[in-house]
Amino acid sequence: MSLHWRPMEPKDVAGCTEIIAAHPVIGPRYGPAIKNLRRAWLRLLGSEAMTTAVFEEVDRGRINLAGVGVGVFVRDEFICELKARPQFWIGPELTRRILNGNSPVLSNNEVREANSGDGLNELVWETVTWPSFAKRAEVYHLMGRAYIEIHCGFRLKEMITSQAESPERLQWAIDAGGLYWDSKTARYVKSLKMGPEEFARNPHVVGITRELEFGRPGSWIGTLFNYHPPRFYFSAGEQRLLNCAISNGSGTNQVLAKSLGLSLSTVKKMWLSIYGRVAEQAPELILPVAETGIESKRGKEKRRRLLAYLQEHPEELRSVSRKPNDQKSHQAPPSAGA
Repeated sequence: MSLHWRPMEPKDVAGCTEIIAAHPVIGPRYGPAIKNLRRAWLRLLGSEAMTTAVFEEVDRGRINLAGVGVGVFVRDEFICELKARPQFWIGPELTRRILNGNSPVLSNNEVREANSGDGLNELVWETVTWPSFAKRAEVYHLMGRAYIEIHCGFRLKEMITSQAESPERLQWAIDAGGLYWDSKTARYVKSLKMGPEEFARNPHVVGITRELEFGRPGSWIGTLFNYHPPRFYFSAGEQRLLNCAISNGSGTNQVLAKSLGLSLSTVKKMWLSIYGRVAEQAPELILPVAETGIESKRGKEKRRRLLAYLQEHPEELRSVSRKPNDQKSHQAPPSAGA
């Protein structure tokens, strides 16, 4: 048996929302809004403000759904509302607002602007497993790794985790680096005056800000605040191609074109633009022409080196506004070849 995670697809939404509805604690929090959760997620799916993970286990060739994680980047005003008294359950409130046309979730442009400016507020909507997986520690370890992988490379300013359904899940969030939000004093605190059972039973906030994290010894989740700006400022289309190439183990241009629904000539032109950007900022990543080298091998090695670099620098593949002086077209150098 093996566990893995992948981004959510439209075909997954029904099964993932069923996990929420069937949960004995989280499901009832939604009340009538639970029947609209599927529509709300479908409306956001594919946007740059929604982060998703579907957790699966492969058992003798059969794939079993183990759990789901969904997060969103939201406006400052919603974070303020969430922390104010009286507090509320995040999931049903987001569901209602998204479908009522009053969504606090950022647009694609707002994500790019915030990620290029002061930073993003990341809010975990839900992280839930089926009951049969709820006691398995490896599932939660996988959830933690997925969360890091999904959000690493963004400029984050505050992270708020999903509202715990039990003292055990609450402690898990605290151990990861979260702090309790005290709505009476309007600040994050390390300890509670009330018991963890009472805290988890009522609407609550557990999170951390960039400023607070930098003022204490580093935590596991706090590594996400270590942000480095991108060097290349790839376009959204170029980022999709690069992500697809990484997911496909590099992949041929034909495979990438089919996966992205693009023509082969378009994919080749995009690689030329990508190599042009890289050559301007980091020419050391573009291999020199070998006198006796074979063109196809040289191109494959150049691509392999670039993709390896990008896997170590996820900020290059995150939504970001273009630099003001980055309006000129990028042409590949004469030696560049896809």
